[in-house]
Amino acid sequence: MFDHNEFKDQCRWWRQQRKMSQLDLALAADISQRHVSYLETGRSLPSRLMVMRLAEALLIPKREHNRLLHAAGFATSFSESALSDPMMQPVLDTLNTMLSHHDPLPALVVDRYWNIKIQNRATQTLLALLLTDNAHYPELLYQGEINLALLTLHPFGLRQFVTNWTTIAPAMLRRIKVEMTTLPNSNLKQQLAALIVEVEQQLNPQMDATALLPIVPLTLQINQHCIHLFSVIATFGTAIDITADELRIESFYAQDQLTLNFFQHLASMAN
Repeated sequence: MFDHNEFKDQCRWWRQQRKMSQLDLALAADISQRHVSYLETGRSLPSRLMVMRLAEALLIPKREHNRLLHAAGFATSFSESALSDPMMQPVLDTLNTMLSHHDPLPALVVDRYWNIKIQNRATQTLLALLLTDNAHYPELLYQGEINLALLTLHPFGLRQFVTNWTTIAPAMLRRIKVEMTTLPNSNLKQQLAALIVEVEQQLNPQMDATALLPIVPLTLQINQHCIHLFSVIATFGTAIDITADELRIESFYAQDQLTLNFFQHLASMAN
């Protein structure tokens, strides 16, 4: 990865991550290709406005936007609040309302580390059903919270219930690997990297025919029930706080009536 203290390295790294040429970035930021080249070699120093234009052109997340400004010698633009801060209460109220309205189907909110911060009743019931008496449960936690990425990739997490794993795993791996690029080095990052290697070694390189469907369902075998879900991921479109910007709302939908019936039955049993 890049040296956080070097603006030119960060700028080049992000451009390569976005698979943009210097010309692509120049056009997106409305500057000359020569200027981009000079910024990436250190021959030119950016103004604060230029850093912000480049960050917007590169679609850089708020946290990394701050790092880019800091590396260029400027004060950061975006604050970072704890979820427990009073100013975040409207955000929490909105999230709780969204998740509650999604019952009896599962919905949850994760942070930048994929730790589950909020979950609706359907999610709680489903996880309790799947993870009760799981001796590997501590391995699915990060910082004391259930981690969705570990839960998904670990062989004794959800993966053991997924019947179409070879079909859906490549898409899951792509998403996790992209989001991992901005994570600091940590035990979580090392765990996920090891699990990704293990999963990739087991995958058949031949594409399953069902992958040609518009949305590939997540198919779970739970006792005698075969359920089919797909998910929609949402974010706050106008977040100016780093914490709010990094939250992801993942809502699961039933692909068929049998799946909906299954979750309606779970809800009735939990009441």
